Amino acid sequence: MTTLSQTYLDHPLIHHHHIVPLDFDSLRTIPDSHDWFNSSLETPSSSSHHHTNVNVSIPLIDLTDPNAISLIGNACETWGVFQLINHDVPVSLIERAEGETRRLFDLPMTRKLKALRAPGDVTGYGLPRITPFFSKYMWHEGFTIMGPSIGHASQLWPSNYQPFCDVMEEYQRKMKSLAEQITRSIFNYLKISDGANWLHSAGSTEAAACSTALQLNCYPRCPDPTRVMGLAPHTDTFLLTILHQTRTCGLQVFRDGFGWVPVAPVPGALVLNVGDLFHILSNGRFPNVLHRVVVDPTRRRLSMAYFYGPPPDFCVSPLYDPPESPCYRSVMVKDYVRLKAKNLENALSMIRL
Repeated sequence: MTTLSQTYLDHPLIHHHHIVPLDFDSLRTIPDSHDWFNSSLETPSSSSHHHTNVNVSIPLIDLTDPNAISLIGNACETWGVFQLINHDVPVSLIERAEGETRRLFDLPMTRKLKALRAPGDVTGYGLPRITPFFSKYMWHEGFTIMGPSIGHASQLWPSNYQPFCDVMEEYQRKMKSLAEQITRSIFNYLKISDGANWLHSAGSTEAAACSTALQLNCYPRCPDPTRVMGLAPHTDTFLLTILHQTRTCGLQVFRDGFGWVPVAPVPGALVLNVGDLFHILSNGRFPNVLHRVVVDPTRRRLSMAYFYGPPPDFCVSPLYDPPESPCYRSVMVKDYVRLKAKNLENALSMIRL
């Protein structure tokens, strides 16, 4: 049975270069390697077409609402993203996970580099996975977890790694449970009764083999935010992403007719967005939302993104009912990961019918 980490190792990124993140706290000016002002991709402030629209906001859904299923489905269909409150993830756990994330990024650079992601590897400390597809680097440092985190955590804190490992393990369990609950709700909304057998065996070996990862993100404060990109525009690969963000704004989603819409932090809320695989499963009915991150001149922003999808060996097909002409051909999760590693945002077009 293929694991997600093995899938990524089997399909490395094209044009991959082993780049070490900058020590952002030591910078007083923007180095050319991170200056997007004259690059081909527009900066947060350089385009009227991609202006920031503060007059509209993404849906906010209460999971205890009797109409939650239809509200979630409608949000996925119209926006591809929503904020969720009154979920079952304890606020105390989120705060502990955020605290451990902060403890990690507060470490001196010499210590963080002890857990530097090895060439071709996918876990540990390093740059965003999408980095090779852009001519400039992003104002970002990250830490990726797939499975147990003890290997890299013990390099960061040789004598005090257990608190980090315990909290991240518990956080991932809660995130997985919520992801499964939301996925079932969406399948209910789409009137899909089968096609997700990995959901019908919670706790079994097959369920445990789901494609999951936890990405811890840090966007340091920047002397000139208009010249940099925290995270370049992209869509996520899997079914769902569940994001916790600190109180500093930065996440933006793109919607036709509205431009870039800020996702303002809401106390206690988690941000959920549709990924490529749910776009395929819904036969294009759900947009795989394009999103990016801009940075702040005075405050650091942290976030924790949990990615959830079917097992790597699972074959994803359009399942939207009532029957209609499929927009995409069937594809195994691991094969789509391979396509995305080579083509990024062109991957979907390569399986479109």
